[in-house]
Amino acid sequence: MTLRQRGTALLLAAAATTVVSTTACAPQPVIPHDGCEATSTDSDPGTPAGGQLRASGPITAPTRAGTTTFTSGFGPRWGTEHQGVDFAGPIGTPIYAALDGLVVRSGTATGFGHWIVIDSLVGDTPVSTVYGHMFTDGLIAREGQQVRAGDHIATIGDDGQSTGAHLHFEYWEGGRFQGGTAVDPMIKLGSTASPPGAPDGADVRLASLSSPINCAGFGTVGGGELAAGSVPAEFDPWIRKAGSICPGIRPPVLSSQLHAENQFRHGANAPTSPSGALGPAQFMPGTWATWGKDYDGDGKVDPNSIGDAVMAQGHFMCALNNQVNAALTAGTVTGDPVELSLAAYNAGFGAVQSHRGIPPYPETQNYVANIILGQAKYTSLSSTGRLVPNGSKDGGQVVAAARQYLGTPYVWGGGGTGGPSGGGFDCSGLTSYAIFTGSGGKVTLPRTSEQQWTVGVEIPIDQAQPGDLVFGSWAASGPGHVGIALGGGRMIHAPTTGDVVKEASLMSEMKARRVM
Repeated sequence: MTLRQRGTALLLAAAATTVVSTTACAPQPVIPHDGCEATSTDSDPGTPAGGQLRASGPITAPTRAGTTTFTSGFGPRWGTEHQGVDFAGPIGTPIYAALDGLVVRSGTATGFGHWIVIDSLVGDTPVSTVYGHMFTDGLIAREGQQVRAGDHIATIGDDGQSTGAHLHFEYWEGGRFQGGTAVDPMIKLGSTASPPGAPDGADVRLASLSSPINCAGFGTVGGGELAAGSVPAEFDPWIRKAGSICPGIRPPVLSSQLHAENQFRHGANAPTSPSGALGPAQFMPGTWATWGKDYDGDGKVDPNSIGDAVMAQGHFMCALNNQVNAALTAGTVTGDPVELSLAAYNAGFGAVQSHRGIPPYPETQNYVANIILGQAKYTSLSSTGRLVPNGSKDGGQVVAAARQYLGTPYVWGGGGTGGPSGGGFDCSGLTSYAIFTGSGGKVTLPRTSEQQWTVGVEIPIDQAQPGDLVFGSWAASGPGHVGIALGGGRMIHAPTTGDVVKEASLMSEMKARRVM
């Protein structure tokens, strides 16, 4: 990075809070592995040892008897699959961890408003439990926290796509972010103290919803956010580990950044930039002297080593993110914390502070924009919220993806494959997101409605099926509007400024295309 020289004299006051001990030296490099197996120990249940979770004790109900009422079961509901069960109760009613485990997500999520995801081991089976619809102030357990079954982790809210104050609770064998299987939680709860109205039932489960389980990222904060197969295999475990260092810098950001820096090239023959930046993370020698450590345990501190470089990148980015957040709190800079952290990595935190935001250097502005745009291809679609795409290119999945954002404001130029931007979607931003998500990341549309008209094949409008695209507002340059067919002469779309994502009747003279 030619602008990295600007940052060689960084004052990283927050650095000490983010650096952790390096991996001990070993005859062979130490590759971080996934903690999907129980370990024998006398330590407390739910605590990790050597990167692995302990087997959990017995399951307990997520709410206390008499405080909530069972209102909605597991399985088909409203034309889609309800992947959990609902317990209604007053806002503020306590929610408890159902199993011993590690909190791997605690924050915002599409559809849920806010959620908590806990990874646990039940015998030798990796299991995730999911708790949804809390308000921000209802999140008690934090990411990285070890919990026991029965610990108070949250309070009931009414956030996201909610029809009233309740807890939405899911149980996933194989891991929520690892391609696991949603199972009826009521069967697993069995004779535990369940809310009144909970039915008896058979062992009902949904079919496996994505790729085969490989435990990638299980039991690691943020580790499940990296899309399987999106980065070279040798980078995958290191990126997941580096993306767990701090909550502000996740694996998809680091992955997109590594592609922007040196396209994942590494080793002795990896290109060195004209300014002398080295390795897959393109560290300048002076910066590497501060951040480089022997993370892979091969006895060398090597900027061309994947483990050393990626872990140093993660620690450096987290230190910058700490500085950025402090500056945002102090009001000395403005902007998005991740974008500002990337700008600081490229141009130096001093430049960000001097310009009170992203510096006006074309290289830095393009660097930040490209990394933010590139995140989507590295993001596990199941990690963003309610929808868990099955990768089957199913039109129903496209519709479900779009419906997650009903009521979201129209924003001109807003949205893309990664979801809304600037607070919302425009028409083609919504279709870009829905098709990408509903296809399991296999179909990426161009950005505008005119360009999207060139994808796929035209079909008669009366043959449009859910998930097909419908186009209208025709001009010489092509269609000025695009939506997603629902069938029955209806669509879901982002109409215009001042409106929101909604379902509506098809416009006159619309045409349809099948893009999957």
